[in-house]
Amino acid sequence: MADFTISRLAVGLLLGALAAATTSCDLLEFSPNDTRAPASERDLTRKNLAVLAQQPVPTSGDTLRFVFTSDSQRYYDDVPPLVASINQQRGLAMVLVGGDISDFGLAREMRWVNDEFKKLNVPYLTVVGNHDLTQNGREAYQKIFGPLNYSFTYAGTRFILVNTNGREYEFNGHVPDVPWLQQQLADTVGVRRQVVMAHVPPDDGDFDTAVTPAYTSALEQAPRLVLHLTGHNDKFYVRQPVPGRVTYVSGYSVAQRNYLVLTLWGRHQYKLETISY
Repeated sequence: MADFTISRLAVGLLLGALAAATTSCDLLEFSPNDTRAPASERDLTRKNLAVLAQQPVPTSGDTLRFVFTSDSQRYYDDVPPLVASINQQRGLAMVLVGGDISDFGLAREMRWVNDEFKKLNVPYLTVVGNHDLTQNGREAYQKIFGPLNYSFTYAGTRFILVNTNGREYEFNGHVPDVPWLQQQLADTVGVRRQVVMAHVPPDDGDFDTAVTPAYTSALEQAPRLVLHLTGHNDKFYVRQPVPGRVTYVSGYSVAQRNYLVLTLWGRHQYKLETISY
């Protein structure tokens, strides 16, 4: 009887300790697939947009400068030097991250990257990548970062971030959400120019071909669209399939130890600069 009482007491103490740990830390992982995160590491998109909204435009006139990088998956040790290099740039308003923050869609991976990106001198905004949607990644991404499709306007520039990972939805004909994209492109109140950012480009095998014509047509019919930015391919290129219409830019992955500094001015003027670190 004594042994049973001691054992039950030990179990009670253990359960109490676990409850206390969960309450005090707001996080106790039981599995790599656990999607929970402490309050300070949830809803990061909304929090970073709030910081951006309060931030004066750091450049003069109608000029806007920002960084575009992508695909930190598997290359987490390269993120700290990336952040250090970006923090040396002047006149930046923000950093845009083109998806595949994680490799296996794990909350822990996303939180690792945020641990470094939160050291940036400017806010950062992300779009979801195909790797971010694997396993329980969709839930983890939405908890840690936020919406899969969203837009915001800063310094007269409307940024539209859209989920284009068609393969992760079994090419169901609804990803990307073209009606939503069309609505965002049509909203030009107070907007001088527009930038669309996605992860998978429309000519890639992971993009839903059933949606490609409507998607590219929506872009081509948007007179204020300056650039369409994507990651995914781990290679840099600038293409304009239809002259005078849409300029497609594929950015560098973190593994390539390069990133882009983009400068926009006027209605359609832009400059791309590759920074090595």
